[in-house]
Amino acid sequence: MINFKDLGLVNSRELFKKAMDGKYAIPAFNFNNMEQMQAIVQACAETKSPVILQVSSGARKYANQTLLRYMAQGAVEYGRELGVDIPIVLHLDHGNSFELCQSCIEYGFSSVMIDGSHLPWDENIALTAKVVEYAHKHDVTVEGELGVLAGIEDDVVAEHHTYTQPEEVEAFLKATGVDSLAISIGTSHGANKFKPEQCTRDENGILVPPPLRFDILEEIEKRIPGFPIVLHGASSVPQDLVAIINKYGGALKDAIGIPEDQLRRAASSAVCKINIDSDGRLAMTAAVREVFATQPAEFDPRKYLGPGRDLLKKLYKHKIENVLGSNNRI
Repeated sequence: MINFKDLGLVNSRELFKKAMDGKYAIPAFNFNNMEQMQAIVQACAETKSPVILQVSSGARKYANQTLLRYMAQGAVEYGRELGVDIPIVLHLDHGNSFELCQSCIEYGFSSVMIDGSHLPWDENIALTAKVVEYAHKHDVTVEGELGVLAGIEDDVVAEHHTYTQPEEVEAFLKATGVDSLAISIGTSHGANKFKPEQCTRDENGILVPPPLRFDILEEIEKRIPGFPIVLHGASSVPQDLVAIINKYGGALKDAIGIPEDQLRRAASSAVCKINIDSDGRLAMTAAVREVFATQPAEFDPRKYLGPGRDLLKKLYKHKIENVLGSNNRI
């Protein structure tokens, strides 16, 4: 059993309280490898932002659970080396079983998500409550979910979304004891969040997706005032990155994300954690594709992964400063 505190990590409890008081959201960035972790820590050190390092079950299999634990510990020390003591949470994203959550807690995770949103009501409550009971024994915070997000992200697949029903929220919290709640108000996983026919075009001809359901968010806030809310599937799918990928051989069609002004509005509410994964994948892919296309003789991984890391850091700094508002919050 590894205690997260021994790794220099923190859980999300105090971070969320500060975020709600300060009207900003903590960035929750997914990572799978060293370059992504470097970009996250560098961006957070330069902007003085707390951060949640997210690991999906797929990422855990890909990177190895032991290596991930030491990478998280290394992230804490790397931040200090850069001159900033960054509050870092190591979080399981979309845990789908008690056993997976238990294993992550035993390997030093400071926060876990148990996603029973696809289950019948009683089963979601039973599974979530079981994870909460175990996690709280180790001071690990737990995120639950009500409502289903459409899209694809690693092992999470759903064809249709189901909005969170505000009238169910209070009973769910009372029955489970979760520390935060992921809700569905119109975001979705992946880079193809909306079909073109669902969108309108602005004066520049750019597709604009339907607005988020802030009426649902506001009703939930009224019912559970001061309780931490989480948004998944919140990548904006920057069109400049999509253009670079497609210019250099990619085939991203109808890649549409969530407008950043809507995310900023959400971040000023009880939404205190916003997940961003696809945008990071796009940044890395754009940089790597450009190197491969413009320098075809290059075969040193540092020469293409390095630019990927640098573009990723630039993206994360933008998100922190201009979307989430978490800069200078340490």
